[in-house]
Amino acid sequence: MNDFNPRDHLNAVCDIARDAGRVILDVYERGFTVEQKEDRSPLTEADRAAHEIICARLEGLTPGVPVLSEESAKVSPETRAGWKRFWLVDPLDGTKEFINRNGEFTVNIALIEGSRPVLGVVYVPVTGLTYFAAAGAEAFRQKGECEVEAIRVRRFAGGKPMVVASRSHAGPETEAFLKNLGAHDVVSMGSSLKLCLVAQGTADVYPRLGPTMEWDTAAAQCVVEAAGGRVTDLERRPLRYNKSSLLNPSFMVTGVGDYDWYRHLPALK
Repeated sequence: MNDFNPRDHLNAVCDIARDAGRVILDVYERGFTVEQKEDRSPLTEADRAAHEIICARLEGLTPGVPVLSEESAKVSPETRAGWKRFWLVDPLDGTKEFINRNGEFTVNIALIEGSRPVLGVVYVPVTGLTYFAAAGAEAFRQKGECEVEAIRVRRFAGGKPMVVASRSHAGPETEAFLKNLGAHDVVSMGSSLKLCLVAQGTADVYPRLGPTMEWDTAAAQCVVEAAGGRVTDLERRPLRYNKSSLLNPSFMVTGVGDYDWYRHLPALK
């Protein structure tokens, strides 16, 4: 597979994400029960159904490339350490948004090579909006059957920024960041859509000062980076993947420009 090119698979992965989204919407529209996983996070029939479709389709698309999904994440770090390339999937990102029926949930599919995402697809089932990108190319969005649009982050050079905040997970650290920032506008959003708002130039910065998992961010990080932006930890290093722990550090999503967002960070313990 030395001639493997992620861009060759981008359209097929978009189709897989959309098919998973249709199954999610079937459950969304007819009602569902909510269970709790071992970590007390919610789980629905839609999570499981989307997981099964995505994993089966990816295994058929790229035989021999492992698939790591949130719903099948019990793979040892020792096993994962031998993976040079793998699919990283969140079949339903934003389960709380799904349960609350606000439409802000996504299907996330990323391809990881080494420690970085080289293909990313984020699909929004309720709106039919797809964000997608591959390393070395532009980032795009498409709504339904409409024309594909290239997207770019925007440049911030001072003034009143637009900040993205988590709808379900904003905490005191984020509140302190916003206070330090001064005058600003905020848009609250669920799931990986927060990163996509920066990627498409709707927002300037998304500070995530709390825990996330690798499958929450990988696909959207690829989109942000292809759109000219950055997804970095608080040491200003790009987020990396397939770590021993799949937990992400706190991070910042930014567009282009020299503005120093990090100077507004509170002193984190």
